[in-house]
Amino acid sequence: MKRLEHVQSKIISPSQAACLAEMYRLRQQKMVFTNGCFDLLHLGHVTYLSQAAALGNKLFVAVNDDASVRGLGKGSHRPVNPEFARALVVASLGFVDHVIVFSEPTPLNIITQIKPDILVKGADYDASICDPSDKRYIVGKKEAEAWGGIVQTIPLVEGFSTTLLLSKG
Repeated sequence: MKRLEHVQSKIISPSQAACLAEMYRLRQQKMVFTNGCFDLLHLGHVTYLSQAAALGNKLFVAVNDDASVRGLGKGSHRPVNPEFARALVVASLGFVDHVIVFSEPTPLNIITQIKPDILVKGADYDASICDPSDKRYIVGKKEAEAWGGIVQTIPLVEGFSTTLLLSKG
């Protein structure tokens, strides 16, 4: 398989993710899940995703589709890159095993299909928050804990965010 085809093969559907997750569970491989827009991939993203991958054997990354990025209120100019390009760039990272593009406002459906052992978000979220209306609430926390998964936050790299990079013009 050519290298680009290998990277493209990491981009899978939610149903493929669920099937792979079941196989990994049978093999007792620890699955990690995270999600984000990943609009302009930067040092903060790479550091975050590599730390997430180090927590288990398989890393699933859900990437917001274009419509769901616009629904997050990040501005009319977002996303800068279309969903397939964002997914492909994330998939090109060697420590990312699978990428799923999702269209819902949150990745809850994918989380409940995969049932990861570890649900990861950046430290701008708070695993102790139980109120879904709080913007720091981690979607899927309650569900992951119900099946014995854990929820973990990873420190962000200060000074690196897509919004900050775009504001520099």
